Order: sequence, then C-alpha cells, then structure tokens
Amino acid sequence: MGNMSTTAPAKRGRLDRETIIAAALEITARDGVTTLSVRELGQLLGADPTAIYRHVRNKDELVLAALDHLESRAVESVDAPEAEWETRLRQLGEATVQLFSAHPAVGVEAIVATTHGPGERAAVELILRAFQEAGLDDAGVVKHYSLFAQHMMACSAGMARSITENGGTGRLGPWFDTVPTADPAVHPLLARYATQLGELQDLELFRRGLELITDSARREGAERRAAQA
Repeated sequence: MGNMSTTAPAKRGRLDRETIIAAALEITARDGVTTLSVRELGQLLGADPTAIYRHVRNKDELVLAALDHLESRAVESVDAPEAEWETRLRQLGEATVQLFSAHPAVGVEAIVATTHGPGERAAVELILRAFQEAGLDDAGVVKHYSLFAQHMMACSAGMARSITENGGTGRLGPWFDTVPTADPAVHPLLARYATQLGELQDLELFRRGLELITDSARREGAERRAAQA
C-alpha cells in the first residue's frame, strides 16, 4: 500500500504548507510505510517534488512539521475539565501513543526531535497546567512535567520505532521482542523472571508509568495543601 507508482497523481489545487503536511500524514498512516518519501509525496499531490521544497526547506523540516501537527491533534483530543487534571493527562498520553503509532515514520522522530511549534507548546502548557491544578509548587510542577513529558514522548516514539522495525505493519505489543533467556547460575534473577518479563506489554508499561507519575503529583499536592491549612 505504500507504493504509489501505479496511482494517478491527485489534483489538490494550490500547493501550500498545510496541504503538504496533510499529504505527508496521509502517506505515513499507510501500513508498510516506514519512512516518508518525497517522491511519493509529489505523486500524491500531483506536483514535482522540487515544488514541495518551496514550502519546506527539506524533508527533516517536513517531518518535524508533521510531528508538531500530531501533537496539536493530541492536545485537541483532550476534553476533560481542567479540574480533572489526571484525566486530562491520561487523555493526552493515550492520544499521543495512538497518533504516533498510527504514523510511525513521523512519531519515531519524537525520541530525538523538538519541534518548537504550536503543537508542542500547547502540549507543554497543558501538562504544566495539569500539575499546577494538582496543587504542586513551582518546583514540583516543573519536576513532574519533566517526568511526564519524557515518559510520554520516549514511550510513544519507542512504540513507533518498534512498528517501523516490523515493516510498518506491526501493532503495539510486547516490550521484549523475544522472551529473555539466561543461565540461572550466572543470572539467577533474570532466569527466574524471564517469563514475566516476556509478558510485559508496551502499552501496559506506558500506562503504568503515567499512573506512577500522577500518583506522585497527587501525594505531593495533598501534602502541600495540608501544610498550608
């Protein structure tokens, strides 16, 4: 499905940056697509690939723009009231995982890239506001923001990478590719827990990590309110 060579070029009207980003996300949502091809993008848009570079400097900039667009969509999916800060963080985290996994060739870049775009800024603002709503002081807000953001982006990008390594057709699955093995005489604990480790699932670990971070924020917020009472 990733090969567009037999498909007639689409007629999309006037070429602009938003149209290009939308087409890039359309391509990267297809099973089997592990990287964004500018040639394929040009075919989909019915435009010469060189025309694309009049709107973005290079493919790296395009991928970052697409990544920022996914972050915007994740933020837009959050609909819980601000007072329900834990629900808002869960909604953001779940949407980020799903969107990055649906566009793995884009989502994988989140492990190393910072977009500095409106989507990223909106996500940062949402997370900071949530931890402020939890009752944390300034240091606590920043600490928990850094833990949450790092966990969310690293896990989401890691799951996207796993999908690309499986040819773009994989889905969220085991944390370990194969059940770990070890000589009990050398690594007794690894041998003992090998089966349980092999049963760990990416999405389950992601959710567990988010829960630990929000639990910590809830406790610290409650302690701060008690001390101020």
